[in-house]
Amino acid sequence: MLHKNNTRDSNESAGVDDDDQDFQIEDLQDSTSRSSSSSSWKYMFRFKLLRNYYSRQEDSISTYSNTLDQTRRDHSHGFIIHPQNSRWYIAWTHFILIWAVYSSFFTPLEFAFFRGLPENLFLLNIAGQFTFLIDIILSFFVGFRDPHSHCMVDDRTRIAIRYLKSRFPVDLLGCLPWDAIYKACGRKEPVRYMLWIRLSRALRVTEFFEKLEKDIRINYLFTRIIKLFVVELYCTHTAACVFYYLATTLPPSEEGNTWIGSLQLGDYSYENFRHIDLWTRYITALYFAVVTMATVGYGEIHAVNTREMIFVMVYVSFDMILGAYLLGNMTALIVKGSKTEKFRDKMGELIKYMNKNKLGKNISQEIKGHVRLQYESSYTDAAALRDLPLALRAKISNKLYEPYVREVPLFKGCSDEFIKKVAINVHEEYFLPGEVIVEEGSNSDHLYFLYDGKLDGVRNHEETRLGHVPSIQIYSSIGDVSVLCDIPEPRTVQTTELSKLLRIDKQALTEIIETYFSDGRTVIDNLLEGREDNLRNKISESTMVVRIEKREMESATRLNFAANDGDLRALRRLFEAGADPNKTDYNGQSPLHRAASNGHEDIVRFLIERKVDVNLRDDSGKTALFEAIKNGHDSISSALAEAGATLSTVENAGNLLCEAVARKEFGFLTRLLANGINPNSKNYDLRTPLHLAASQGSYAECVLLVETGASVFATDRWGRTPVDEARVGGNRELVKLLEDAKLMQMSQFSCCYQNQEKIMD
Repeated sequence: MLHKNNTRDSNESAGVDDDDQDFQIEDLQDSTSRSSSSSSWKYMFRFKLLRNYYSRQEDSISTYSNTLDQTRRDHSHGFIIHPQNSRWYIAWTHFILIWAVYSSFFTPLEFAFFRGLPENLFLLNIAGQFTFLIDIILSFFVGFRDPHSHCMVDDRTRIAIRYLKSRFPVDLLGCLPWDAIYKACGRKEPVRYMLWIRLSRALRVTEFFEKLEKDIRINYLFTRIIKLFVVELYCTHTAACVFYYLATTLPPSEEGNTWIGSLQLGDYSYENFRHIDLWTRYITALYFAVVTMATVGYGEIHAVNTREMIFVMVYVSFDMILGAYLLGNMTALIVKGSKTEKFRDKMGELIKYMNKNKLGKNISQEIKGHVRLQYESSYTDAAALRDLPLALRAKISNKLYEPYVREVPLFKGCSDEFIKKVAINVHEEYFLPGEVIVEEGSNSDHLYFLYDGKLDGVRNHEETRLGHVPSIQIYSSIGDVSVLCDIPEPRTVQTTELSKLLRIDKQALTEIIETYFSDGRTVIDNLLEGREDNLRNKISESTMVVRIEKREMESATRLNFAANDGDLRALRRLFEAGADPNKTDYNGQSPLHRAASNGHEDIVRFLIERKVDVNLRDDSGKTALFEAIKNGHDSISSALAEAGATLSTVENAGNLLCEAVARKEFGFLTRLLANGINPNSKNYDLRTPLHLAASQGSYAECVLLVETGASVFATDRWGRTPVDEARVGGNRELVKLLEDAKLMQMSQFSCCYQNQEKIMD
């Protein structure tokens, strides 16, 4: 007794529905009593802890659900009916279903057996049409699921347009009192044909059976048999009415020339069939319709005139199809394997599992809703593509998802190859309202992109309680920090309505980034935008960034080897793979440095065409132009100069010029000065190249330096000028050269000073 009470209490605390009790898994009990009082107390204590834990979880979920409902009410515009949440509308659909069944079966009967309804049936018919008229009005306020996104649409304009374009004309025509119109038009027979419009209401019965098949509380075999029986009964009922109608269209004098007028069953004759009671006439017509449909070889309808022959041929042909449909469905019930039955089996197993582990009502409802969504939506459409070749599947994925992947801000600026590779590896996934996509503090294995729907990002429970829930924009990425950088998620992301997301696995994305590592750098840069400083530092130090940097270093090394060896083909392949030509090796040298130094003009021009940085400096401050000049590659120097390369950015220019003077490399010095290097650059002792040339007595170098603008007034660390150095050396010609240059530079300085004074005046 104690065990039963505990079981019942645990079911109630876990929120197990009464409808799910059929799937409740009972605990196995030993035939012998092995539980002592201490073990009972332990069991009860553990059970109490579990119940308190799940109770807290359910309270948290309930709080968030209430917040979502309040947000939904605040943002809703006007009166909208949610077909799955409104209890009174669900009751209305059941009420209208009864009228739909009545109308579907009564319409053929009215068409065949009545030329103007009796007063009591006429009033009942008017009441039914008035009920359907109310349903038409309500249909303008009933939300619907978008067939592509499967999200609930609650915009009244869209609802009205959709209904006006679909069922509204047929529903409105079906509500007209055609019996009264028939009488008002002088009982013209073509008017009565409009009654068949009301057969469209049979679709409601079909929809009801579809829902019934997915209801795991009802036996599937029983539901299918009832459905098949209703289909057979409805078809034969309609055929019976048409049979009888064909007989009534002939004048009374020719009634004997019809199937029923010529009918003789034993001693009973149907010669004056119009005077026989309605029930007998209907049963007779239905009997022959059923027997003809079954084609049992006796009792088939006997066509007497041409019209009856034509109809019987059409009816028997239809019966072959109907019989195949019924037999096929019955076979499928025995063999099993239909999509609906697989859904029911899966749902049944899940309910058993949830009841056994006492997961609670809220979690159970989420699981059941998600499984139902898989069945109803195109969530599993990818299974239909499994047998297609990989190339075709890639084309399909690119066609479907590439436009959306391009809109993701995380992939802004990435190459087309990278975008296509991501599009091939994404999958569609649906989430019901209130489901958690990623949770704060967790590490995600999937990167999501919002495709359709609405998500909210919540940092903590306090923000949810106060309603400070920031909305996530369309095409935003969810879980990017966790997937790319192995950093716990800074926020919880939940759905507020049915949402469609694109998902890519972490492993697949990592492999793509390692292949297209230059695009991976772009992705990381996009990820850093708008982040807090603390999070930016964590991202910059993450494993993914280290991998990208390693790949970039490897790529730079391979590029430098190809440029150093003059292998243009290998260089092109590396470029196509996404290698960055501005990345440097361990010496800080780029491929342009190596190609310029070794005289590979074709590679230099190829790199210039790819818009590389022609003024990039290595660790010693040298540029590619300096390397070309140093090694005497004049054509390369000219090409670099035309591309905008200068020596003004070279570090330690004074040391370089002084070394050239010291080594008496006159040609190298000439090329350096011709390409714009500053002749007044100083070395570590503040000595200019002119100081060194004057101290060595190098007359030609001094002439070159003076002509290119070297100052004779420059002083070194000890306060000596180039003139002082020349005097120490005792070279009179050199002293005279520098003295003349001194006078000329003083004159130029004086003229410049006077011009400035005039400008100021």
